Amino acid sequence: MIKPRILGLDIGDRTIGVAVSDPFGWTAQGVTTIKRSDLPKDLEELGKIVEEYKVTKMVVGIPKNMNGTFGPQAEKVRELVKEIVKQITIETVEWDERLSTKMAERSLIEGDMRRNKRKKVIDTVAAVCILQGYLDYQQHHRE
Repeated sequence: MIKPRILGLDIGDRTIGVAVSDPFGWTAQGVTTIKRSDLPKDLEELGKIVEEYKVTKMVVGIPKNMNGTFGPQAEKVRELVKEIVKQITIETVEWDERLSTKMAERSLIEGDMRRNKRKKVIDTVAAVCILQGYLDYQQHHRE
């Protein structure tokens, strides 16, 4: 059964890593890294992706502290998410993204990717890690 697509976001101060689920909701696939400039332009780019992939849900990585609390960066991400859902009406899920960037970097290093190339894709791969974690959780808890 083909399911509506889910968007995964890794939001940083300078970039937003973007991933989407496959049509069956099994795997996360990297789409792009949005270079943040100003809010209206960032929202426009996200809106185009939501439209193109017919996304019905957004999973946003929240960078919690290691003790599970919300620090300043997590609060900044949550504020941006509020702005996103004002413009793009979409179901939103917050997902604990602790160590997702480290996991993404480790997989790129293991894949023998050079440092300068890793910088270009790290946020997209982190978004894939966030979304794949969510998809795996959903699959496991459905059975």
